[in-house]
Amino acid sequence: MYGRRIFFVQKLSNMKNVRNVAIIAHIDHGKTTLVDALLKQTHTFRENQEEMGTDRILDSDDQEKERGITITAKNCAIDFEGTKINIIDTPGHADFSGEVERTLGMADGALLIIDAQEGPMPQTRFVLRKALELGLKIIVVINKIDKPYARIPYVIEKTENLFLDLAGNEEQLNFPVLYSVGKDGKVFENLPKDFNINADVSPLLRKIVDFIPSPKSNDNKKFKMLISSFEHDSYSGRILIGRIHQGIVKKGQKVTLVQKPNTSYVVEKVFVSEGLSKKEVEHAVSGDIVALAGIGDAKIGETIADLGETKALPVMEISEPTLHIAIGPNTSPFSGREGEFSTSRQLEERLNREMERNLSLRVKKNANGRFEVSGRGELHLAVFLEELRRDGYEFEVEKPEVIVKEIDGVKNEPVEELDILVLKEYVGVINQELGKRGATLVSTAPINDREVEFVYRIPTRALIGLRSLLLTQTKGTVMFNSQVVGYQPVGKPIQKSRNGVLVASQSGDAFSYGLRAAQQRGTTFVDPGVIVYEGMIIGQNVKDEDIAINVCKGKKLTNVRSKSSDGVIQLAPPIEMTLEKGLNFIESDELMEITPQNIRLRKKILNEGERRKFQKKLVS
Repeated sequence: MYGRRIFFVQKLSNMKNVRNVAIIAHIDHGKTTLVDALLKQTHTFRENQEEMGTDRILDSDDQEKERGITITAKNCAIDFEGTKINIIDTPGHADFSGEVERTLGMADGALLIIDAQEGPMPQTRFVLRKALELGLKIIVVINKIDKPYARIPYVIEKTENLFLDLAGNEEQLNFPVLYSVGKDGKVFENLPKDFNINADVSPLLRKIVDFIPSPKSNDNKKFKMLISSFEHDSYSGRILIGRIHQGIVKKGQKVTLVQKPNTSYVVEKVFVSEGLSKKEVEHAVSGDIVALAGIGDAKIGETIADLGETKALPVMEISEPTLHIAIGPNTSPFSGREGEFSTSRQLEERLNREMERNLSLRVKKNANGRFEVSGRGELHLAVFLEELRRDGYEFEVEKPEVIVKEIDGVKNEPVEELDILVLKEYVGVINQELGKRGATLVSTAPINDREVEFVYRIPTRALIGLRSLLLTQTKGTVMFNSQVVGYQPVGKPIQKSRNGVLVASQSGDAFSYGLRAAQQRGTTFVDPGVIVYEGMIIGQNVKDEDIAINVCKGKKLTNVRSKSSDGVIQLAPPIEMTLEKGLNFIESDELMEITPQNIRLRKKILNEGERRKFQKKLVS
């Protein structure tokens, strides 16, 4: 495509051939797919390398691959006609906006990717506002123009209106628009009539070089850099990543952490990005994105500088969490059986490590020894809990709750703008369910002859469990996105929408005979042969009340008949309880037990008699 690969040479005097670009977008608008094309077509890999046949190259984390979303921001670099382009790929889901906020400061410009059918969405507004506040130069890319229901003129109009709402000056209204089919690696400067013509990503690369400014050179000042992220290396330890604000950093140079006076460290290694990997260099200059080894205990948001520097660089403000959960060591009868780490001390150490890199997460230790973990939303918390589980931890969590703020003496709760795209046949389902949850309809409009778009304003607490419910009721066809837009006084309690549960009254192996009796009352969550314990939730009742049921009961056999002759018992398949389903399902008197091997739901009070006594006390 562009000749043979050109390796990067780090020069002290010339940053004109460098561009720092962030890729920002709403979820599923094709951002990561477009990055794949940029990496492949600039010969970042050899033709026989595995990456050439891989999709979503930067989404290397297991959960990113499984969920199909970007969770953490990634850095890479490509070369185009002698210009090094540092690329910062950011998450598109609102729950991971903290990753966007902490990394945008490394860029001079941004590619705003917008779906040609959906147009600007809630997260589009959020990421664009942050980019414009930082003064980044924006290139708009209308992606997926080959969609059968693409509405490009409408999308461009909505995008222009979005810029009018958010721009801080007239210059920010002058942005170029390109058109792309990201999955095919095609970008067009003008909207083509035929999407099948030969094309590549070169129009976008040239626009980046021409429109995005090169970093300003501040080489003559003392070295200073804000830490934006870090990673671990088995040989070099903690590697700090950020953009050099001013000055030059060299291997062997002595530096300090401004926030920790009288500290002194030696920069052991200096790396710059080369493709997906890092290349060690002797020095790096102002404006470039670098990785430094040797400053072991530094944290994100701190400033590394020459010795004697006392003024820290401004830190990007991270939006506040909206949900919290209580998390603690596993207290079920199966505690300690299925996890490598199960004590409160081990859990606390892991939570403290997470706070160093996950700036959107807050952790507070409560008087009862449990930890209050706060995050940006259900998905943010679920991804973190799944990470803990995969790291070998076993623990239990309570029902998620919204974080309430007191403003002028009045308790306020977060409220979100909810954008829903749904097939017309499910319009009634949406209206009915959102009406139950106290949502206010802002607008509704047909997208095409098949789909309708709804925009609601809804309290965050009313969103808990809504995504999975609507996905079930619309057979997986609903598009569901939300973004916190402010706070309002706490409203009326939301009516409980879940029925009661089936609770194991005995401990032991679940039998088909006992499960058949349970399925006559509702749906079950366990298979025959699964070990259960008293107080464990083994299913959902068709009625409102909870029922204790013995699923460990087998059919009684007489001396005359030592074997059952009733044939094979037919059972409906159990409902698989995933971590996210469990968070949405449990009520305030229940817990979710999470281990590397299993997810179980249980009552906080396991014994049925003690539960009844406790409930009587509450009533009286």
